[in-house]
Amino acid sequence: MSLTYVQREEAARMLREAEHHAVPIEPLSALLPGLDLAGAYALQRDNVAWRLADGASVIGHKVGLTANAMRRLLGVDEPDFGHLLDDMVHRDGAPVFAAHYCRPRIEPEICFHLAEPLSGPGVTVEDVLAATDAVAPALEIVDSRIRDWRITLVDTVADNAGSAGLVCGPWTRLRDAPDLTAVTADLIVDGERVASGSGREVLGHPAAAVAWLANTLAAFGTALEPGQVVLPGAMTTAPFVSAGQKIEARFGGLGSVSVTFV
Repeated sequence: MSLTYVQREEAARMLREAEHHAVPIEPLSALLPGLDLAGAYALQRDNVAWRLADGASVIGHKVGLTANAMRRLLGVDEPDFGHLLDDMVHRDGAPVFAAHYCRPRIEPEICFHLAEPLSGPGVTVEDVLAATDAVAPALEIVDSRIRDWRITLVDTVADNAGSAGLVCGPWTRLRDAPDLTAVTADLIVDGERVASGSGREVLGHPAAAVAWLANTLAAFGTALEPGQVVLPGAMTTAPFVSAGQKIEARFGGLGSVSVTFV
């Protein structure tokens, strides 16, 4: 459905205010029946442009819904992408205010740092690995500005694919890193392992998710640029987190990363 100018402005404003005040809204898919994927990405771009005008900068992208576990959890059947902004980044081990989010979840991921541009279509896993200079253990804070996470694909796409925060651990040069499909991640909440997964969970290879992103962005006239980072998707399911919890992800061969919610 093509949104009217008034509908598009109002929907974008509602999402912005929901994020700013950490007060979720009803699903856009219910408020705007027939909202399609193109319209949802247009809303995402509107709010990213608003953030840039307010002084933020794009540092990369995230790919979501690349693991079967996450697609089952949220009831969707294809990946999506969102933007990563500099004001989303938190230091490894730093405290983060849980009250800044509506109902956050946490995901362990392998973060890619690009040294070369990637421009689709036709980008392959080999192209991604050739363009990547380093990888790091990471935690993505995902949040839904939609009440109770009652989302369809268009809801989460419009909502910047749920992207809300990024915590990166130490970087490892790709040439020194293990096979990314074999890298395992244990997600530890308050000292207890709550989930485990491997790089194979992410479209068979985390670099395949980055290739999907580069090829999908081509339709929007956008390329991945040197110096940008990419989160390719969760290696496990994504539990809810709350104030008072410490979350750590331990990655075989890549080290660990942590965050404490206060």
